[in-house]
Amino acid sequence: MTAPKIDLKTDPKQWNVGLIGYGEVGRILAEDLRKQDVRVAAYDIKLRSDQAGGALRDHARQHGVALTASHADLAAQSDFIVSAVTASQAVPVAKACAVAVKHGAWFLDFNSASPGAKQRAAGMIDAAGGRYVEGAVMTSLPPYRIKVPLLLGGADAATLAPKLAELGFVAKVASDKLGVASAVKMCRSVMIKGLEAMVIESFTTARAYGVEDAVLASLKETFPGIDWEKQGAYFFQRVIEHGRRRSEEVREVAETVREAGLTPWSAQGTAERQAWVADLADEGLFGQRGAKEFARSADWRTEADRILGAIKSKSKN
Repeated sequence: MTAPKIDLKTDPKQWNVGLIGYGEVGRILAEDLRKQDVRVAAYDIKLRSDQAGGALRDHARQHGVALTASHADLAAQSDFIVSAVTASQAVPVAKACAVAVKHGAWFLDFNSASPGAKQRAAGMIDAAGGRYVEGAVMTSLPPYRIKVPLLLGGADAATLAPKLAELGFVAKVASDKLGVASAVKMCRSVMIKGLEAMVIESFTTARAYGVEDAVLASLKETFPGIDWEKQGAYFFQRVIEHGRRRSEEVREVAETVREAGLTPWSAQGTAERQAWVADLADEGLFGQRGAKEFARSADWRTEADRILGAIKSKSKN
């Protein structure tokens, strides 16, 4: 019996999937899609660098991911594109893909950008004949991998949702209006990314004064459901490893707040603290980036002491 002809536009398992951004998110998605024998290609500007691109090329070879030379090359061959780059690049990536996007191809914008940025990106993709859907990743991706909770938005969101489910995504339509899903994500990030920054600031300052045990005991009394030792270690780890990306995201959060007519005092402060930690990480304060032990200390005090040591050293110079 002859097998029925498969329409690449309707059978997700037969799609050519293109990943823009081959960082943590892109690599996890690539691994989970390749396990299903889905064809995956990727592009990342870091591929232009011999040092940074080497690890990405090694990963791609290991998992059977094809690498392309540009955004346009990727867009030209993809039925489904996932854009997972830094927040500031969400609109430029959409513009770069729009010049070659296939008619009817899906463009899922994973980026933590403001509603206004998502709307601008959508205008470019849709005008070029693609189908733009915004995606808001609602928690840290690594524990969930491809099944991370995802909110969708846009006129084509309801059509894409069941196709994503066939690929293993766990996606729910937030609205057929662009900007709603990202607004949920951005408003959540005011709290979550702000809490990360506040914990680092509070715990490091408490360590400087030798009162960290009393502070943690007080927090436990007020919020008994949170293991502050474990949560503190996790927040330090994530910001040390991803502070640069987080600071860019929170600047988009601040823009979201501005778009609502408010002054983003909290978001601005969070962005500065996240960027400050990222600067220290780039200076090598926490060890060699990419090393197995980098940003993996189980005791937040280790990293707080490094920060305090750096501050003390700089004050002497």
